[in-house]
Amino acid sequence: MSILSSLPEEPDELPSLQPEAAGNELKRPEFKAEAPLRMVETAFLASAASLIWFINYYFPLGPVLRIFFPVPIALVYLRWGKRAAWMAAVTSGLLLSVLMGPVRSLMFVMPFGFMGVLLGATWHRRVPWIVSIILGMLLGTLGVFFRLWMLSVLSGQDLWVYVINQVTELIEWIFLKLELLAIPNVLIIQLGAVALIVVNNFIYLFLVHLVSWLLLDRLGNPIPRPPRWVQVLMDYEG
Repeated sequence: MSILSSLPEEPDELPSLQPEAAGNELKRPEFKAEAPLRMVETAFLASAASLIWFINYYFPLGPVLRIFFPVPIALVYLRWGKRAAWMAAVTSGLLLSVLMGPVRSLMFVMPFGFMGVLLGATWHRRVPWIVSIILGMLLGTLGVFFRLWMLSVLSGQDLWVYVINQVTELIEWIFLKLELLAIPNVLIIQLGAVALIVVNNFIYLFLVHLVSWLLLDRLGNPIPRPPRWVQVLMDYEG
């Protein structure tokens, strides 16, 4: 027997890895970018809401910035859902409590932090404008009374009396223009004060919806369509 004949025979073909097996062996777990993206966007929009409040408090620009108070948190709800929106509202409150103190932080959270969550929820469910505006109006009215109560406690003065005095002057001026000699009683004055607060919040919520309709459409997160007369008035085709 020769030495060459004693060597083991080589296989004709080397076993090749199956594509499926090779792919399974080399496959790595995929990295999900959704969670960090949610966290980053939530933190960014919460900071944006806080910054808008901060700038408007020290450098008031009238109603321009005030319209955007609840919009960033509502956008968080539209993009990432209820849990992220509540996290954004809480984060904004905590950030403002560090920058401006807990009192001013509470004045933002109630009502604008809660309003952002509420508007995001109604827009996400495609609720008609009139429903979301009325719900936001009620929340905004509660927010006004909450701030009056909190500031009255901190200052030791009843600020509602100041509001009543302003409304009394307004009603007396209206009576004078109408040439009415009657003197408005306390009940009419208080109802007038509440009515002014409600109407002011209704107009504010309508403007918030209008700006959000024009802005969030361009960001890829549209809100429900407005009534037809608004679209005709704005000459906008959604």
